[in-house]
Amino acid sequence: MSLQSLALIENWPVPTAAAAVVRADGTVLGSHGPAGHRFPLASVTKPLAAYAALVAYEEGAIELDEPAGPPGSTVRHLLAHTSGLAFDEHRVTAPPGERRLYSNAGFEQLGDHLAKAADIPFAEYLRQAVLEPLGMTSTSLEGSPAKDGVSTVDDLVRFAAEVQAPRLLDPRTVAEAMTVQYPGTKGVLPGYGHQSPNDWGLGFEIRDSKSPHWTGSSSSPRTFGHFGQSGTFLWIDPSAGAACVALTDRAFGPWAVEVWPVFTDAVLAELRR
Repeated sequence: MSLQSLALIENWPVPTAAAAVVRADGTVLGSHGPAGHRFPLASVTKPLAAYAALVAYEEGAIELDEPAGPPGSTVRHLLAHTSGLAFDEHRVTAPPGERRLYSNAGFEQLGDHLAKAADIPFAEYLRQAVLEPLGMTSTSLEGSPAKDGVSTVDDLVRFAAEVQAPRLLDPRTVAEAMTVQYPGTKGVLPGYGHQSPNDWGLGFEIRDSKSPHWTGSSSSPRTFGHFGQSGTFLWIDPSAGAACVALTDRAFGPWAVEVWPVFTDAVLAELRR
């Protein structure tokens, strides 16, 4: 089976694009474009960083509710964008747990915290804990744990299969990561404006009933994942039993707002058939 809907990326106004759909057992249902091409991930780096943090939690290097980040904040707050840190600055703009302030700075402080706890640079921890075991040999972290990952569709398909059927983590830990943390919290979803509530798990954004949204109108409320400012996304829809990765080399903008939901709805419609 090869999904015809993936060919829609041919119509996207981008220089290069690649996409694939994968089931929990690792079966790739379709792939289109240069799946081995390395793209900057931007914020699609965050789910990888979060997964490494969850491995560290299971290994006992850190606890989810131990202090990390600004005063009163914990590892959980940092993962769920409720630490109160500003978007791209290491300054506090709200008390922990009060508002969903999407924060690159929060993920950078998470990386620093884990590096100290494990006594190993965060990029190296990510490699040993996640990338190497999953065979993600074309993926690297070249700076900030919030946004400086580089990867391929082939590699992210391996990650998307892992999240659907975890081998590196206890399934209960992954279930927690896709469960709303601090329910009812309002905030801005970058690129899509104010959302109430702005639901988020541990490193993964949760779709729920958000509108507008970068996934499809037919995406189930259980859908979770992330998109990046480099024109990249990864969603996992448990109701569809599949995940989709799309990587491009054009910055996120109105073009993506227009074509991504149409693409996702086409993929989901084909999966249902």
